[in-house]
Order: sequence, then C-alpha cells, then structure tokens
Amino acid sequence: MRRAFLITSLLAAGLLLAGCAIVDHEQRRWIFMPGERSWAPGVAAAVGMEDVWIDYVSQHPEQPGEAVRLHGLWLPQPAPDAPVILFLHGVRWDVRASAPRMRQLHRLGFSVLGIDYRGFGRSSAAMPSETLVAEDVRAAWQWLAQAHPQARRFLFGHSLGGAVAVRLAAEVPDEAGLIVEGGFTSALDVVRSTRWGWLPIAPLMTQHFDAGSRVAEVGSPLLVVHAAGDTMIDPALGRALYERALPPKRFVLIEGAVHENADVMGEPAYREALRALFGFGD
Repeated sequence: MRRAFLITSLLAAGLLLAGCAIVDHEQRRWIFMPGERSWAPGVAAAVGMEDVWIDYVSQHPEQPGEAVRLHGLWLPQPAPDAPVILFLHGVRWDVRASAPRMRQLHRLGFSVLGIDYRGFGRSSAAMPSETLVAEDVRAAWQWLAQAHPQARRFLFGHSLGGAVAVRLAAEVPDEAGLIVEGGFTSALDVVRSTRWGWLPIAPLMTQHFDAGSRVAEVGSPLLVVHAAGDTMIDPALGRALYERALPPKRFVLIEGAVHENADVMGEPAYREALRALFGFGD
C-alpha cells in the first residue's frame, strides 16, 4: 500500500508539473504572441534603417550556454554626441512595426536602437518569457554602452515594453532617463482592469511584469505618457505607475489619443516634457 501511494504521489506530482509547464508555455504564448509578423506602415518606415546584430551567450536556466542573436534596427543622429535611446516594443509585432515611433524619437533628437527579443522577427527562435526578455534587453544595453560609451543613454518602453524597460532601469545604474508609453503596474492589474478581472488567476500567473513594485528603484528621471482613450491599457494604470515612482518624474495624458497613436497625437507634449525633464530637445 505504501508503495502504491508513493507511485500514485509521484504520478500526481508529474502530472501537476506537466500541467504547470503547459500553463506557463501557453501564458507566455498568449502574452507575447511572438513571431515574424509586422505592420505594413512600420515596414515602410523601417526602410533605410541599419540592421544591427547583437550576439551573446545566454546564462538563463532555460538556455544555459546557448548562443543568442538579437536583430535590431539602428537610426543614428549625425552628431556623434547625440543621446541614444534603447527602444523596447510591445507584443505581437516585430521591431519594424515600431519604426514610426523610432523615427519620432529620432526627430526629438535621439539616436535610436530598437531590438527584437528572442522569438520575434529575425532574432533567435525561442518562446519569450519575462526573464528571457530581461536577459535580451540587458545584452542590448551593454551593446549600446560599448558602441557609444560617451553618450547619454535612455530607455523607452511601449506597452509591455514599458514593464521591460522599468525592470532594466531598476537594475542598471547608468541610464540617463526612462520613458514609458502606454504602461501599467503589473500584468495582473491589467487583467483585473478588464471584464475578466473577477477570475482567480493570480496563483496561475508566471509572467508578472510587476513594474509597480520596481519603479521606485529607478534612479533616473521618469516620463510616463498615456493615451486618454486607451482601451487596451487603462490610463489609470499608467497614472498608478507614475505615482509609485520617485521624483523627478512627469505624467503626460494625451487627449484624443488611443493606445496605438499616442506618439503621433502627443509629439508636441513629448517635446515639451523632454525639455522640462531631461533638458534637451529642439
């Protein structure tokens, strides 16, 4: 009987672990929606940008010792001392879809590097996760430091990329500033802000993106931008992220904008905020 109980317990544990692995995999697939898809206007805007390849060896427990190659797009300024910014995109589309936003940041005075995480675009194949992406963006940040050691380096994150950017800014000591557009406090808070918020999913979540608990550790000025008409990420979540940050900081609500076009609708507000918070801009 004892042996039968032991065998039954081991089988149950195995099934539980297998179930947890399935939940984790499907959660990652659902959150990131990775692939090579892009957005036609973004593909057009990416024409003329330089391809960048960032190679490193993963130390992540999922892929220890594995060679990783990240693809990026680089849009430099003519002036060698121009500030540089690492652009971190959100879900579903590859980095080319973010080319219009990258060009806007270029108009605002930055040299811009946008990257694809593993599983997106032409970067190494993998199912992205919160921790794999964190390793990818750290590698991209180190690439920028080596390529432009004298430049002021900034971080920009859009949507899910905002949580990724907050984590990186909280972990590194050398960013000059952080910009988050369409961001949130945590993945759980996003779910709770929807009509499905009553579901008891917290114990099942493996991808937390808990920017709200990290943002107070950011040691540089923070600009939070949110579209007033954002139906994907409640503007209240962007405001809550801002409230948890330490000064200097600034919150800009773009009236008449939605999640996808706050960059276009808010360009004048961006310019004014950059002057006030970071001390530059034309």
